[in-house]
Formats: sequence, structure tokens, C-alpha cells
Amino acid sequence: MKRVSLLLAVALGLATAVSARPAVIECWFVEDAGGGKLAKKPAALLLRQGAESPPPRPDLAPERYLKVHDPAGTLQAAFRQYPRDAPAPRCEMSLYVPLPASAKWLSDLTPEQSCPRALDGTWLMVSLSSPFLSLSSLLRPQSEPQPEPALITMATAVLTVFTHTPTPRIRIGQDALLDLSFAYVPLTPKAATSLAPGPPPFGLEWRRQHLGKGHLLLAVTPGLNGQVPAAREGAVAFAAWDDDEPWGPWTGNGTFWLPAVKPSQEGTYLATVHLPYLQGQITLELAVQKPPKVALTPAPLVWAAPGEAPPELLCLVSHFYPSQGLEVEWELRGGPEGRFQKAEGQRWLSALRHHSDGSVSLSAHLQPPPVTSEQHGARYACRVHHPSLPTLGRSAEVTLQVAGLSGPSLEDGIGLFLSAFLLLGLLKALSWAAAYLATQNPTEKKLE
Repeated sequence: MKRVSLLLAVALGLATAVSARPAVIECWFVEDAGGGKLAKKPAALLLRQGAESPPPRPDLAPERYLKVHDPAGTLQAAFRQYPRDAPAPRCEMSLYVPLPASAKWLSDLTPEQSCPRALDGTWLMVSLSSPFLSLSSLLRPQSEPQPEPALITMATAVLTVFTHTPTPRIRIGQDALLDLSFAYVPLTPKAATSLAPGPPPFGLEWRRQHLGKGHLLLAVTPGLNGQVPAAREGAVAFAAWDDDEPWGPWTGNGTFWLPAVKPSQEGTYLATVHLPYLQGQITLELAVQKPPKVALTPAPLVWAAPGEAPPELLCLVSHFYPSQGLEVEWELRGGPEGRFQKAEGQRWLSALRHHSDGSVSLSAHLQPPPVTSEQHGARYACRVHHPSLPTLGRSAEVTLQVAGLSGPSLEDGIGLFLSAFLLLGLLKALSWAAAYLATQNPTEKKLE
């Protein structure tokens, strides 16, 4: 009975996970409208298959209402980690034309410059983007839509590339690991049998674009013997097919590893998977960051007499990146009203100081106004907000002591006791020395 209950729970859990994935994704079909303008038309992808008929969509043209056949299961796998409460990804669809790769190091991938007739017909490229997923898929739609009850066009996902980390945040000096998965489905059994059994050779390239400049960081061609450009910046890719089924579909891995990242390495990363005459590309935005250290001086106490201003407070915000997005707030905690409030006084920031690792530092200054006796025991706090920190930020504080209002503390008592003990010991030692010298003088006189 326990085993039946366990199996039922697992089945319900799987059903819940599957139902959490999107059934329909709303898209925009983008096409050239002439004159350098683009036209957008509504479209939709029906991903989850079921026994029921697809819902009718009279608002969509049949060629833009697609029921996707995904033999590799890659589209559903891509959404397996998608948060349930996250908004749907942004989806764009456009026409795609199969072409051989233009790079010389990929020439062995397409020895014939003309595309085979099996690739003739209409192709669509679908791009999905969100903070949790970046996906590109080449779809091969059927020439005619299916008839009633709902006019819909069947399409096969041929090449799909995706990542679950489209916006990685990496600390300065740490390694960046950018995951990449892809899948390929041969168009027809005839197309598969025209090649040797097993997955086809492919090319993988990773590029970075930053401040208008593009750089090829890594190029690999597993299964080919051609020359490829040397890897730059120590980059490594785990490029391989995950399986070796004779006729497909096949899934692969192109995860990218970049050691000890620096601020100069942040930017847009383009990952492209090349198959003969087909290319799938996704975009990742790598951000490099380092949370600031916060220190406040003088610490831990600041003294002032009633009616006088405490000394200037210096908040050192050190070794952070990026320099944008930093905010410094001054707070007064406690005091007459017993709550947090904005600290009054003159405040200013220093210029940025740059460090060898690319991080920066600055100091924030506060000159508090004269204090009152009611502010005794209040705490001045420097709170720092930065994109690399949690919502509440990071803070440091000092305690205000108003002169004449604080009695001796436990530390003061211990200090007085130790001082008295040392003074007593010193006096005892001096008395012993005096007694010794007194006994020595009479002896010296008798010898004379």
C-alpha cells in the first residue's frame, strides 16, 4: 500500500510539473516592411501536446498559429526550471534562410556551397528571452495548415539552442560557467541515412561584444580535423554530443568556462551552434560585480559635549564594482524619538579611487550638527546600497557618547582594577628595592 501511495504521489508531482509549463506562448512575427521598417503581427506557439484538440484562434492567421512537434523534447526541457510565478518569456518569430557558415574555420562543415534540396521550403526562427531562459529554435512548418476544428500549422523543431543562465552575475576573480544545451532532429529518415550513423559534426563559437567591439573567444569543431582559431583569455568549452544514437534526435552540450573574470570581460556573449547550413544562436549578458566593504570611523564610539558637534564621520566604501548604482545613506538610530531617522548634517562624497583588480573605492563624509543630552547612546549608521548587495544593503555604525552623561562601564571598572593592581605591584617592588639598599649601606661602611 505504501508503494502504491508513493507511486501516486510521484505521478501527481510529475503531472503538476508538466502542467506548470506553458501550453501556449504568445509571439510576435517580425518581418521587413520596407524602407528600413519592421512590421509585427501576432503569432502563437502551442508547445504542450495532448489528446484534446488545439483551442481555436480566430485572431491568428493559420501560418502564424503553430503546433510544435519536438521529438527531442528540448522545448519542454528548457521550461522545466522555469519559475512558476515568472512572467512568460518574450517571443519573436521571423523567417529563416538556410545558408553555409561564412567563417573559414567552418568550411569543412559545408563542403558544398549550395544547400541540399531537403532544406528547401519555409523556415522559421523563434527566439525566447527572459531573465530565466534564452532560447533559439529553427522550425520547419508544413506547407499546409491542418483543417478544422482549429486551423493550425504543424511545425517541427529541428535545431534548438538554449541556456538557463541568460544573465549571469560573477564576482571579480571568480570563474564564469555559462551553460549551453542544444538538440538536433534530422528532417527525415532519408536525411539521416544519407550520412554516417551517429550525430553529425558541428561547430561551436563563443563571442563577446562590449562597448561596440566584438571578439571571438572560442571556436571548436568536434568531429572535424580543420584548423580553428586559438582560444583567448583561457576560455574552454565542454563541446560534445550527449548521446550517439544512430539516427537521432541528438542532444549536445556547449557550456563555456572563463577563468578569473575581470571587469573588462563583462558584456554580451553570443553562443552559436553551427550545423551544415543551419545555425542557432542565443545571447547572454554577463555582468561582473564585487560587493563593497563598509567601515565607519571613528569607531566604535564618538564623543561630544552638549551643544557641540561630534567629529566628522568617515564611511569608507571600498573595493566594489561596478561604480554605477552605489547609494550611501546616513541614519541616526535611537535618540530622542527612539527610531531610525535620516541623519542631519553636511554630507559629501570623495572621488573614485581605482584598484588594480578593476574595483573602485570612495569615502562618504558626514559632519553632524551639535548634539543634545537626549541623543546620548544614539548610533550614527552609514548604509550602502549596491546592485551586488541584498535589498537592505550593508551598514556600519558608531555610538554617540555625550560627555558628562555616561557612568563607568564594566570595561572602565576592569581597567581601574588592573591599573590599581599594577600600581600596587610597582609600589611593592619599590619598597623591596629601598629595603635592600638600606641593608647594603651599613655593610659597606664597616668594610671601610
